Amino acid sequence: MNTTTLPPSARERDEARTGDADKLTRDHTLALTVSYNGAPFSGFARQPGQLTVQGDLEEALQLLFRRDIETTCAGRTDAGVHALGQVVSFDVTDADLAGRSLPSLRRSLNALTHDAITVREVEPKRLGFSARFDAQAREYHYYLCVDSTNPIFMRDFSWFVPGGLDLTAMEKGAQYLLGEHDFKSFCLAASAVDKPTHRNIREISFHPETIMGENILAIKVVGNAFLHSMVRTIVGTLVMVGRGQRPATWVAEVLEARDRQAAGENAPAQGLVFWRVIY
Repeated sequence: MNTTTLPPSARERDEARTGDADKLTRDHTLALTVSYNGAPFSGFARQPGQLTVQGDLEEALQLLFRRDIETTCAGRTDAGVHALGQVVSFDVTDADLAGRSLPSLRRSLNALTHDAITVREVEPKRLGFSARFDAQAREYHYYLCVDSTNPIFMRDFSWFVPGGLDLTAMEKGAQYLLGEHDFKSFCLAASAVDKPTHRNIREISFHPETIMGENILAIKVVGNAFLHSMVRTIVGTLVMVGRGQRPATWVAEVLEARDRQAAGENAPAQGLVFWRVIY
């Protein structure tokens, strides 16, 4: 998952290229808080010929405003990854909003978007607000089912890891990842070529829960931004520690290696939820 922020200078160059005509259309900036079940989608970002969350939202906006609306998200999720509090921003004109309240816009969007998408909020923001560039941190939750038998209710929203996990060892391993580091070992190798791979992790915490009678271990990960598949690789690495396949100190070695092959497996997409964005 790649939520890398462009340097301000690059952003300024992009805005400069929009020209005066585009500036005339920027009367208001709105932000959507969006939840979705990631199973039917080929990720968030629009892709030609593929069902994506962004593509579906922009089609609904185009129908409502009778023109193309370009959106910006707080973080691009991979295929199969869910979201509770994704944030999507876009600009509209006075004419776009004429005769429309924000609650009615939310109702219309929920009527027009895919059944696996819910627009929870539509909020006015300061002009030029960016869901991506103005975010201070992103929070993800990963769900492991730690029962001895296959989950029923959480089957599509967790990774089934039977046999028990050493939570103390996982907590020790997670400590090596806190703070600012080069996380090249924890991202899709192709996505890291010639790109900055330093990120700052504020928190990794573990929360045993019971959901509909099923025993779940929720892993909360908070950071300023994340590389492609970074959270899922962190989880896969910590699960190896929890299973006793590697010691907690191995996590530090993985970090130091700066090589994706040094880390654990990429945890399945269905267990990951983009929980919220901190502004």
